[in-house]
Amino acid sequence: MTDPVTPSPPPADMTLQRSSRDADDLRARLTGWLAGVLPEGSAPTVTVHDGIQTNGMSSETVLLGVTSTEDGARITREYVARVAPAAGDLPVFAEYRLTDQYDAMRLAGELAGVPVPPVGLNEPTGDVLGTPFFLMERLDGAVPPDVLPYPFGDNWLFDASPEQQERLQRTSIAVLARLHAVPDAATTFGFLDPAVTGHEGATPLARNLAKTRAWYEYAITTDEASPRSPLIERGLAWLEANLPAEEGDPVLVWGDSRIGNMMYRDFEPVAVLDWEMATLGPREMDLAWLVFAHQVFQEIATMLGLPGMPDFLAADDVVATYRELSGVEPGDLTWYLVHAAVNWGCVFLRTSARQIHFGEIERPEDPESVFHHRPLFERLLEEVGA
Repeated sequence: MTDPVTPSPPPADMTLQRSSRDADDLRARLTGWLAGVLPEGSAPTVTVHDGIQTNGMSSETVLLGVTSTEDGARITREYVARVAPAAGDLPVFAEYRLTDQYDAMRLAGELAGVPVPPVGLNEPTGDVLGTPFFLMERLDGAVPPDVLPYPFGDNWLFDASPEQQERLQRTSIAVLARLHAVPDAATTFGFLDPAVTGHEGATPLARNLAKTRAWYEYAITTDEASPRSPLIERGLAWLEANLPAEEGDPVLVWGDSRIGNMMYRDFEPVAVLDWEMATLGPREMDLAWLVFAHQVFQEIATMLGLPGMPDFLAADDVVATYRELSGVEPGDLTWYLVHAAVNWGCVFLRTSARQIHFGEIERPEDPESVFHHRPLFERLLEEVGA
């Protein structure tokens, strides 16, 4: 009998520093701002809560307690501030349109009935913190962890029963079906069309692809730029040469449609978070991202000798459930999976640049060694002949 394989240990630290802001300065600035926008006599005080961010790699997320006087009583309410990163902290994206995120969340809740945190005050100018931000109510729930990724084990989702995992998968797909059912999305969410920010193309999908190329060019030309990536360039060339001929009417695309951006209770979503990649485009963009995001984490688990969750969020199951819930037959996901792989490559280029900037890692000799999805990306390109 052969000896069992001993799994490699997970990486010791997969956290990512996002900000160089000082908590005391942040608290003082927010307190002064709130004193000017809340009703007279509110006398607000702000508590900035400490804590480790285990999910998300882009915007700053600040947990706040705001105490103010309401009807003669001191009341404390809990909020989450979504803050665009400072330019000196090497943002992941070239721009952060926080008001667009704010409006996308608000309208998604109103028109699609999806659970989103109620949004509060919006500060679009950047005059208070140096970059724009908005507040939303803090909700309670459980989030599938990114650090360490949920397929690694020892967390509530991995340890759940197959029936509970199936419930989470199905109700998560239902969120996409509801988002995509908002009528006349091209008008209602026209502010999300990449054309608004200067990305050209004959169709919404072509404009989204132009936006992806612009993101890559930003990653390799901005301050503390990343080296060029042959994998990303191969992927972009194939995508541009093989745009789907049919893409249907555009829908509201959440963009970062993965379960790590949802909060759950009893394995059902209670909050849909992180709208910075929201756009107009084909529904397949969200479906492929949901599938691929899990494949990335499953790939890491497999490379470390861990069993992971190989049957969870499988593409055929996701498509079948979406078809059942929406009444719409999605198109082939292959192009969209390659697009997701390219976008994840851009994410890893920028997040590794931030890690180098903050002294968390050394600059690697091979720039694609930071692609945690590299084997998956390479297989996809081989399968499509890129």
